[in-house]
Amino acid sequence: MDSMGVVRLYRALAARDMLIGSSGNISARIATGMLITPTGCDADTLDESQIVAMTLDGRYEGTRHPSSEWELHAAVLANDPRAMVVVHTHSDHATALACLNRPLPAFHYNVAEFGGEDVRCAPYATFGTPELARLAAEAIAGRSACLLANHGMIVHAPTERAALAAAIRLETLCRQYLLARAAGQPSLLTRPQMDAAIARYSRYGQPKDTT
Repeated sequence: MDSMGVVRLYRALAARDMLIGSSGNISARIATGMLITPTGCDADTLDESQIVAMTLDGRYEGTRHPSSEWELHAAVLANDPRAMVVVHTHSDHATALACLNRPLPAFHYNVAEFGGEDVRCAPYATFGTPELARLAAEAIAGRSACLLANHGMIVHAPTERAALAAAIRLETLCRQYLLARAAGQPSLLTRPQMDAAIARYSRYGQPKDTT
């Protein structure tokens, strides 16, 4: 994924009201580290010349500063070789659930898409800090998504298209869960039921694309 892909994904998320103002950021793995959206960027004006190339330990050239959450992205990329594209948003329903400091539980089998019986919620830490990066890396370990308490959500995927789909899926599931909670107490799937769903997802769908 190149700089234009990062811009395209950022705009696609903004068009779906998943990025408001300059909140949220995107990174993509490259051989020397990552490409990441700049701090304070806006979907209407963002272009590929603004995307920052940097190492995972924070080194970059030029006057354009990377997102304040670069350490969060670097931690996810460093800890999971499957992570090629990382999306962090403050989308409404994922953030609302994160503000309850609750994981997304096994209320629907689609939760298994993210690699476990739930989507964990990392404890709160100040944004843009190494502590937040550490806590997020722990919460997302072995999975492809987590919530960030009182903050938002993060997902990773192998491609641009898959990252967009994963972010939309997580936001949709959080919305559905909150709707179910408003109506009553959702019935949760058992661990064996979720294990079966996880196994099913491992061989579900068409061969993976590379875009």
